[in-house]
Amino acid sequence: MQSANNIAMTVSFQALLSQGLTCKNPRMKSIPLSLYIHVPWCEKKCPYCDFNSHMARTAVNEAAYVAELLADLDNDIAHFGGTITERDIQTVFIGGGTPSLFKAQSYQQLFDGLRQRLNFANNAEVTLEANPGSSEAEKFRGFWEAGINRLSIGVQSFNQTHLNSLGRVHNSQEAINAASFAREAGFSNFNLDLMFGLPSQNLEQSLADVKRALALSPSHLSCYQLTIEPNTLFHAKPPITPDDESLWDMQEQLQAELAKHNYQQYEVSAYAQANKRCQHNLNYWQFGDYLGIGAGAHGKITLQNGKIYRQWKIKHPNTYIDRNIKIGGLDRVEAQQIPFEFMMNALRLNCGFEVETFRARTGLELSSIESLLSEHQSKGLIMVNEKRISPTELGHNMVNSMLEDYLALGD
Repeated sequence: MQSANNIAMTVSFQALLSQGLTCKNPRMKSIPLSLYIHVPWCEKKCPYCDFNSHMARTAVNEAAYVAELLADLDNDIAHFGGTITERDIQTVFIGGGTPSLFKAQSYQQLFDGLRQRLNFANNAEVTLEANPGSSEAEKFRGFWEAGINRLSIGVQSFNQTHLNSLGRVHNSQEAINAASFAREAGFSNFNLDLMFGLPSQNLEQSLADVKRALALSPSHLSCYQLTIEPNTLFHAKPPITPDDESLWDMQEQLQAELAKHNYQQYEVSAYAQANKRCQHNLNYWQFGDYLGIGAGAHGKITLQNGKIYRQWKIKHPNTYIDRNIKIGGLDRVEAQQIPFEFMMNALRLNCGFEVETFRARTGLELSSIESLLSEHQSKGLIMVNEKRISPTELGHNMVNSMLEDYLALGD
């Protein structure tokens, strides 16, 4: 029997369907469409992690979860129609949790089902998050054969003391092995995740992690500062972390080291070799559309009438599996909120955004934010020309201040 919330959500979607969802709007067709897939289980919950992840205390029924993912997608296709089926999927990202816990055969089953339902671009980027502790050459080769062509490996650090403080289940050698296994399996495109500002970490140790990662020649590096998030063990029992001055030194040193090895910084925490930027994340950051399937997954869809909706799926995996209707919520992005939604990520990109991208993704003219652009330009926070708007070095350091101004537009 459906709950009241599920019934209300069904009625809401019926209202959407009545608007007609065939892909007739040329602006909508120009907006890239991605797919995010969430696998919520992991071997152990890390004390800094605030993602929707759950320790797998018993063996996960992978085939059953794959079936639920496909059923979830079927519901989205029924609700959104041609806004999904008449566009190609440009990128796929499988996140978690620890998606590499699943067998390669499970992903083969999943992608067989996805290809029956969706159109994929010929050069679609397909990324899977992998934990070094759950890696092996044969498994990675199976991921490659299933259609996954990019890995994101959660190394975090090569220092065993710091790995222990982060609650990671792998060791330094396993991290090194994972990069080798990836390359042996055919992955020329893979990311390594690193963190800095770790408990009791100093500048030399932070830089040593970066140098060790560079020795493995990944095509992409994500370097995040450890942040203490609510609802984590670190929030309840905060560790001693480096002070602000030390954090700034760490960031400057790692940026210089990566630049020296030709890794271009294109977002606050993202560095890539030539032509190896993460296309999936770029679609997020440039206000593209994306489907989200799996427990707790989020999505954003632009309808043919130009209206923009965000939806999210039921968060707890057991409830997600048990429910026929898996939608946890659906919100329309109101017109006055759209500039903030666009700028929230676009201003974090070093190259900023093209004026035409703003028009295409938001349906608004640049004149709708002209006063704020002029103000930020006069303060030296952004550079503006007829084709592109990008943050200055000062603007990079004051992104949050600029975003507060855009947020106020929606009040």
